[in-house]
Amino acid sequence: MKRILAAAMLAATVSAPALADDALKAAIAGSHRSPENVKRDVYRHPYETLTFFGIRPDMTVVELSPGGGWYTEILAPYLRERGKLIAAGATPESKTPIVARSGERFKQRLDANPAVYGKVQLGAFEPSNGVFNYAPKGGADMVLTFRNVHNWTEDGDARLKAVFKSAYDALKPGGVFGVVDHRLPASKKQDATASTGYVHEAYVTKIAEAAGFKLAAKSEVNANPKDTADHKGGVWALPPTLANKDVDADKYRAIGESDRMTLKFVKP
Repeated sequence: MKRILAAAMLAATVSAPALADDALKAAIAGSHRSPENVKRDVYRHPYETLTFFGIRPDMTVVELSPGGGWYTEILAPYLRERGKLIAAGATPESKTPIVARSGERFKQRLDANPAVYGKVQLGAFEPSNGVFNYAPKGGADMVLTFRNVHNWTEDGDARLKAVFKSAYDALKPGGVFGVVDHRLPASKKQDATASTGYVHEAYVTKIAEAAGFKLAAKSEVNANPKDTADHKGGVWALPPTLANKDVDADKYRAIGESDRMTLKFVKP
């Protein structure tokens, strides 16, 4: 009997991640995704990144500042049936007109495909206005942010600290805070506002630990050794932006997208 129970427990342990992996692969391969977004999979590694963070389809996941919805395209169908996705960003209810308009555009995009996005919840997240009403305290299993940390340092680290503290508050004990951003080599100086778009890995870790997080693991899945992080115009010189237009465009295309840190923090 003990052997039968042990075998059953082992089967459950092995099969659950396999099902989750298949669901994630299906979401990434979904026909609903924008062809332009799919082209960037080679640089953004969504499957490897999300599995590194330990995502499961039954989780409540917050995506901070989803932007154009690159990761939302994957997270929404993956979490639709068993979990919950909270897109924390601009909402139509914002008291700031420009933010409200951005929120309305994002909502319209979700509403246009209810089969994929019909269960996505919008949460108010406006760091510049001190608004962090995107999730109940202690209600989330995972908070994710992709290529946003540098945007929250425009006025120094006060805003970034507030963002990381809000993520800590939103998570359950044991919850995961996953961070991906453009990585500045430790040998190069980071200015107070991260004007190049690159930030030190140690800096991000310091802010996270000050908020109460523990660094659980680091991954090099989004590393790019070709990126020297010293381009004219900063990280935006690289694809997909190519901010310098035709100037050295072939060189930047050969480099590809930025070298990125991928950090997994845990709330004790």
